[in-house]
Amino acid sequence: MIPDELLHQYGAQKIALKKKEVLFHINTQPRYYFQVFSGKIKMNNYSEDGKEYIQGIFPPGSSFGEPPLFQDLDYPAQAEAVEDAVVWKLEKSKFLQLLKEHPEVHLELTKVLASRLHYKATMVAEISTENPEHRLLKLIDYFKSHIHHIPKSEPYLVELSRQQMADLTGLRVETVIRAVKSLEKKGLLQLQSHKILR
Repeated sequence: MIPDELLHQYGAQKIALKKKEVLFHINTQPRYYFQVFSGKIKMNNYSEDGKEYIQGIFPPGSSFGEPPLFQDLDYPAQAEAVEDAVVWKLEKSKFLQLLKEHPEVHLELTKVLASRLHYKATMVAEISTENPEHRLLKLIDYFKSHIHHIPKSEPYLVELSRQQMADLTGLRVETVIRAVKSLEKKGLLQLQSHKILR
């Protein structure tokens, strides 16, 4: 989102994370802007019984954790590396200075935040009312059009694991597996070497 050269110009540092390493914990105060350079980061939290709920998965070029940074609120979730990753880390005051001096970047960030709000509103409605198959199709279609920007007419190879889809939709992984098989039988998606294609 923010060009690498601009991040570097404002003093951002690259930090390396190993798979499953936590970048920041829930209920900690944000002090930095973060953007994925390589690998993937997820924001997640856990229920009292230990079930993971993934708030979002962020590929290279994506920022994460901004709302608490703007509002001086504690993080509502933790950030964890899905795989080995490198993340840009920019101190808050320098990040705010960058936004003031580059309104085009500020506008792009506003669009990203609006898109995430749309996703949250869509998924909350789906999770609370719809059946598992419908939830999964909504999730896959959202990732296809809003995250990867693939036209409806083109096939999309889903990069999410069954477990990640379960954690993103509030379903059990067994339910996801059954729903995927059912959706394949109905011709709403295809399976190729255990990968989902829609």
